[in-house]
Amino acid sequence: MKGHGAAAIGGLLATLVLADNTDGVVQWGIQQRQAPPSSTTRIRRRASTFEEVISNQEARGGYFASCRMGTPAQDLTLQLDTGSSDIWVPDSQARVCAARGTQGCDLGSFNPSRSSTFEVVGRNEFDISYVDGSSSQGDYFTDVFEIGGATLQNMTMGLGQQTDIAYGLVGVGYAVNEAIVGSTQSLSSIYPNLPVNMVNEKLINSVAYSLWLNDLDSSSGSILFGGIDTEKYVGDLTRIDILANSQNLYTSFLVPLTSLTATSPSGSDTLTSRQFPIPVVLDSGTTLSYLPTDLAMQVWKEVGAVYSPELQLAIIPCDMQNSKGYFSFGFAGPNGPKIKVSMDELVLDLATSGAPTFSAGAYRGKAACEFGIQNFTSAPYLLGDTFLRSAYVVYDLVNNQIGLAATDFNSTKSNIVAFPSLSAPIPSATVAQDQSEATNKPSVTTPAYVASAGFTKGAAADDKENAAPGPSPSLGLACALVVISMLFGSGQVFPASR
Repeated sequence: MKGHGAAAIGGLLATLVLADNTDGVVQWGIQQRQAPPSSTTRIRRRASTFEEVISNQEARGGYFASCRMGTPAQDLTLQLDTGSSDIWVPDSQARVCAARGTQGCDLGSFNPSRSSTFEVVGRNEFDISYVDGSSSQGDYFTDVFEIGGATLQNMTMGLGQQTDIAYGLVGVGYAVNEAIVGSTQSLSSIYPNLPVNMVNEKLINSVAYSLWLNDLDSSSGSILFGGIDTEKYVGDLTRIDILANSQNLYTSFLVPLTSLTATSPSGSDTLTSRQFPIPVVLDSGTTLSYLPTDLAMQVWKEVGAVYSPELQLAIIPCDMQNSKGYFSFGFAGPNGPKIKVSMDELVLDLATSGAPTFSAGAYRGKAACEFGIQNFTSAPYLLGDTFLRSAYVVYDLVNNQIGLAATDFNSTKSNIVAFPSLSAPIPSATVAQDQSEATNKPSVTTPAYVASAGFTKGAAADDKENAAPGPSPSLGLACALVVISMLFGSGQVFPASR
């Protein structure tokens, strides 16, 4: 997710989408593993379906996929990001690659001099920056781009010639959110990004895709361009409206979060916030999820998470992965979809090796983990991978709608249904009723925290709020950490308060 704002531009799809194809989907598979993936791509193709592996790189944060570009093709592994809109790759001569010694940019870099089809189309016009201060600058170029067994002959991409990020990204957001648009504020700067170009190349029928990340420990999942897979979710698939920005433009996948409940064997609590209804971005480029501070603190109290000033993170004992409690996220009013997120999706390792521990308080001696829900002090808030793994999400950029259903973890079946046309609604989805009620502000009350005991199973002190001294990270914790910024996808770092 980029740090710059989008330009005030309307009528985008009408100017970019040139084709209304009658058939076709492209599927990009995902595979989770800790080690950097090899350049080998597992592809399955049936009829008009394409599938390729994406890996979940826990040390870096986010979901990565093997791609090929140029002539002859060069292999790169790029991060998938629904919160940005450009494909960009590090130049093989970039300092960040050379600084890593013989290993270089270990997920790959692009050497334009080795591609006979490389062409610069915007000298020094690519310029993107992220919330943590990292950035990438260079040229826009066109070249052959291969994804999931599909080939696009003239894909516009950014070349990171001056960058401090050692891997590239595949942004699949609204084209109006492209980096060049934020720089020029001009409609004429917009180019067909990946989802739009897939329609133009008649690979898919609509500017839409569905995302199935599967669970934290899974080895496979997928992003399916141009269709849905009815075997990858359970229950109803419900479509809700994406929120426009203050200029009535659609620039990000912003939807209204209208309720949050905590449930465990000991009971259920309705959590409240002065910010409801809460605008949240469904962003695969962010590893964690970020809620308003008053709501996040209620969540922390339910599960016994504690805030570490040293790390600027809420942390939690790693054994809470076994908790039977869950949170239910409700969207678009009382009749909208609800997604349950269990604790095994919300407790993440802080280190790639070793066992960081708490040094004091109720959790003294216990292994410490990062909690998947953190706090943020202003909108828009973010639901990243710690939420998205529990949801089957359909992104419809033509009708400006999101489809949501509970994910079917580790499903081995497949039933792909393509969007039949450019303006067709999300297949097999029903529209959420009374979405106008999503603007209602519920009363703000103090939860009874009856669910808390069921979450923690007596692991924490009965009076967590007054426990003294509160748990704090030991020296061992600080030394064992990998660079915390790598736990946030797309180069993002979001402090606990700002």
